Amino acid sequence: MKLLLQLSRLIDAMTERIGHAVYWLVLVAVLVSAVNAVVRKLFDMSSNAFLELQWYLFSAVFLLGAGYALLKQEHVRIDVVYGKFPRRVQIWIDILGTIFFLMPMALLVLWHSWPVFVTALESHERSSSAGGLILWPARLLLPAGFALLIVQATSEMIKRFAFLRGLVPDPGEKEHHKTAEEELAEDIKARAAGAKP
Repeated sequence: MKLLLQLSRLIDAMTERIGHAVYWLVLVAVLVSAVNAVVRKLFDMSSNAFLELQWYLFSAVFLLGAGYALLKQEHVRIDVVYGKFPRRVQIWIDILGTIFFLMPMALLVLWHSWPVFVTALESHERSSSAGGLILWPARLLLPAGFALLIVQATSEMIKRFAFLRGLVPDPGEKEHHKTAEEELAEDIKARAAGAKP
């Protein structure tokens, strides 16, 4: 189990780095979108390549960030029943959900998307839009994103099994860092409390 936990830490570190790199793609997407809008309004010109690049970047953020979202426990959960169970039952639900739902779905998408990427790469497939981009980078995002999700899901299962054996703290507990809005609200409350007679 010690070796598996080391593997899990390595996967988590890789996912963390990828997640932080993906943050920058959001900024790039915003800049591309802004430039495209300004050029269209000021010069009455538009580029299909810029529009497609925006979609590529959005897809990259969504797909390459899925493993990072899983690491940070930010995926959507339906807590109607889950939250009422003891923590050990919740951990088992996570494990079984990963084994029977997440992994088969992710493996299936990976299996079916890889040949689509290979075909696009080999045929030099291009967008059907005038001035559009080559398609293989966009086609690669799907298998790459789901491969990263599978790897991170493996790490999450290792951590949960280790938790059940008492070897690690609860992997489902999120670190809570105060947002700027929360800090501002606390500061306003403190000042308001200090101003009252």
